[in-house]
Order: sequence, then C-alpha cells, then structure tokens
Amino acid sequence: MSAAPEIEGCAGFPATKQFDLRAAKMEWPARALFAVLLGGAALASTYAGAPYLAGVVALVTLAAAREWHRMVCPKLYFWESLCTGCAIAGGLVAIVVAPHALWPFGILVLGSAAAAIAAYLRGSSPFLNGVGAIYIGVGALSVVALRDHSARGALIVVALYIVIWAADTGALITGRVIGGPKLVPVLSPNKTWAGFIGGIVLPAAGLAIYVTLLHGSGWKAAILGSVLALAAHGGDLFESWIKRRVGRKNSGSLIPGHGGVLDRIDSTLFVAPLAAVLVLALGLDPLFGGHL
Repeated sequence: MSAAPEIEGCAGFPATKQFDLRAAKMEWPARALFAVLLGGAALASTYAGAPYLAGVVALVTLAAAREWHRMVCPKLYFWESLCTGCAIAGGLVAIVVAPHALWPFGILVLGSAAAAIAAYLRGSSPFLNGVGAIYIGVGALSVVALRDHSARGALIVVALYIVIWAADTGALITGRVIGGPKLVPVLSPNKTWAGFIGGIVLPAAGLAIYVTLLHGSGWKAAILGSVLALAAHGGDLFESWIKRRVGRKNSGSLIPGHGGVLDRIDSTLFVAPLAAVLVLALGLDPLFGGHL
C-alpha cells in the first residue's frame, strides 16, 4: 500500500493531506470555544480591577515565558525561565503598587540580564534568552498600566482587546477565504496580503463602532485602530520569524485551536506598549471623548 501523499506544512514540515483535513475540522470549533473562554476571562479580570487583571496577566505571561525559552533554548531552560518569570511577576506587582512609575520596568531589565547570564553560563544564546523578559514583560506591564491609568482604564483596555481580536479575526478569515499573494514568505509562509488588509479594516471598523457607541469620535478611532492593527501584524510576524528560525510551527500546544500561549498573545506584546506610549507618555485619549 502506498503512503499517503505529503504536502509541505508551515516552516517546511511535511504533513499528510489526511492529517490536514482532520486538523482543519477540529481547529475551528476548538478555536472559537477557547477564544470565548479566554476573552471572557480577560474582560472579567479587566472590570474586576488592576490587581485581578495583573493576576491573570501573570499566569498568561509566565506560561508564555516558558514557551519562549523552550523555543530558543530547547534542551535546558529552567534557570532562564525562572529569571524571566520572576522579573515579569515582580514587575506586575510593582506596576499595581506604583502605576505611574517607571521603575517597575527596571525589574524587567534586571531579569533580562539575569536570564542572559544564565544562558551564557550554560552555552545558550544570551541575547535570545535575555530578550524574553523585555519582549513579554513590557507588554504585560503596559496592559496593567493602561487599566490603572484613569477611571476609564477598563474602557481603554477593552478598546485594546477589540483591536487585537479584530485584527486576528480579520486576518484569519480574509486570508483563508480570499487567499492570494503571500505577505512576507520569508517570515511567515501562510500570511497573505488579503489577510493583512482584512486585519486592518476590521479593527479600524470595530474600534470606530465601539468609540461611537461611547459618544466619541468614530473617524479618529478608525485611524487609531488602523495604527494599532499595524502593530498587531508586526507582533504576529515577529513571532513567526522566531518560530521559523528555530524550526517550530507553534510555540506550544496549551490552547487547543490556537497553539501555544505565546501564539495567542504575540499581537498584544506589540500593541500594548505602543498604546501605553500614546496614552501614558503622549497623552492621547484613545476613546476620543467617549464615555459611559
């Protein structure tokens, strides 16, 4: 009996057509279910308050940190993960205690240095292991800082969620339905220009509708949504590039239908810092006058 025909999968890994069809049937229901569960947890913790949000963010980012070090240092990564995890957890506690201070971000720098030293002593890449605390931690602290920013912090973080979720959904649906030319094949073999455009239009529309319902300026929100969506694409492409370099399709398999935790939050890790700079450093009102 002849073997099942093979096709090339993500990152050059072979996969059978049978496996692809079975995986496709299972992926969408699992993806939708866990998207609802994760989204519900994010919204509930956001409205519960910054300490609760920080707790949920800590759980998510600690899992992401482990996945990061497992990707860049697959054999031995305990000490590197511990340094990064402690830095992120410490930074989140600090940002809740001092939401308007910069020193909590200094904890991430110390953790980054510790992880780099640990990697160097064990013969791994100091740069890739050291950058994990900054890459994951800055996004984590930015989300909590935005929540603690003002009385409207919860509304601002929900606006962030809308952009990120709409960018992911828009890119996924338009990319698979329309297909077409690849966006950046050298970074990610599956992303298309159609998905890129859909991943900008939907978050722009989503944020415009949200802000309009809050009695703010919808057209200004659409512009901001487009800018943040570009950052979301950047985060997705960055993680795809890292996975391609280390020969992995997903960062993990913890979330059915989504892959790893890092696969789920890669856009957030670029969008949240940009939003924090715009709002906290430059004084932008992301709701453009909107309020309940």
